[in-house]
Amino acid sequence: MPRTSRSALLAAVLVTAVAAGPLAGSALAAPARSARTTTTPATTATGPDTEALAAAIAGLPDHDATAALLRVGGDGTWRGTAGVRDVRTGAPALEDARFRAGSVTKVVTASIVLQLAAEGRIDLDGTVQHYLPGLLTADFAPVTVRQLLNYTSGLRPGSSLGDTVEEGYPHRFETLTPRQVVADAVAGGPAYAPGTRQTYGNIHYTVLGMLIEKVTGDSYAHQAEVRVFRPLGMRHSSFPVGADPRIHGPHNRGYDWIDGELVDVTEWNMSDRFAAGDMISTTADLERLLVGLFRGRVVPRPQLKEMFTLPDVPGARYGAALERFEVNGRVIWGKTGSRPGYATVIAATPDLSRTLVYSVESTDAKGDGLSVAQRFAFPAFNR
Repeated sequence: MPRTSRSALLAAVLVTAVAAGPLAGSALAAPARSARTTTTPATTATGPDTEALAAAIAGLPDHDATAALLRVGGDGTWRGTAGVRDVRTGAPALEDARFRAGSVTKVVTASIVLQLAAEGRIDLDGTVQHYLPGLLTADFAPVTVRQLLNYTSGLRPGSSLGDTVEEGYPHRFETLTPRQVVADAVAGGPAYAPGTRQTYGNIHYTVLGMLIEKVTGDSYAHQAEVRVFRPLGMRHSSFPVGADPRIHGPHNRGYDWIDGELVDVTEWNMSDRFAAGDMISTTADLERLLVGLFRGRVVPRPQLKEMFTLPDVPGARYGAALERFEVNGRVIWGKTGSRPGYATVIAATPDLSRTLVYSVESTDAKGDGLSVAQRFAFPAFNR
């Protein structure tokens, strides 16, 4: 559907405030009252571009997002919450809402692996073939743990229940196990020789989740709890139990455009994302993760450098989990995440002079994330 037509459609449902059909699978009527917006100004003159940040969340909900939660820290703090919790009722967005953090999960996974390396339980130059015998076929050259961490393993993407929100929506309550995902990837053989190219993808971290479970004899979710969440005070971060499609606790609902209708996509079984993208969190918790990680409180300094080291391959942009950005001449390291209805970012300068965490209830969270970042992230690093 053309963008102008979609915008007109959203405007129409916002005005009518009449439900067009059932909650799942049809266009949704939106609020009969305006959304609340709250902000906290920067504490220093050298802080973020607060006018641009306020403008970014003004007018929510709109065609591109139904809510936004922003936290900026460092040499100046700013907080912003705008939009609605539910477009049918118009209830205001919750500042402390839980949401699907998507691939930000990879930061937790990399942290656990690097902790295990610091403990001598994992050798980063050790191979998948050694730690998980039989997982890869004889077609694969040795794949190291480090190559999984920095996305240079040569593994192909595994199976999925849909590469787009539109394709996945009819299958949102079905289960695809991590082992099934990996088996499909392995069946295709190697995409390239390990360590020669960098290809971002979930498959690397799905295998790392399996590695964590094999080495520790424990579930990935429990290892994340005891190694990362509890030490940092991330009290509202968790993983779904099994195939549970719900977000438990206070949350803003997520929506996506499907066949020209704004559809509620909040309930979704994410078990196939596993250690690559299954985490549920809050902006406050992710800020604790970001600051604690960069300060060396999560991963010991000798292993932490893996996150900020690009592999020696053409066009590399990622270290272990983290991606290197440049915005207005500033070097920033961070991680994006997207799940249907939810787009997430954590990012900071290496010295923590500026930090950013946001959750945007994007209506095209699995689409082009650049426009979302330009609107909600770039202003945080404008000064």
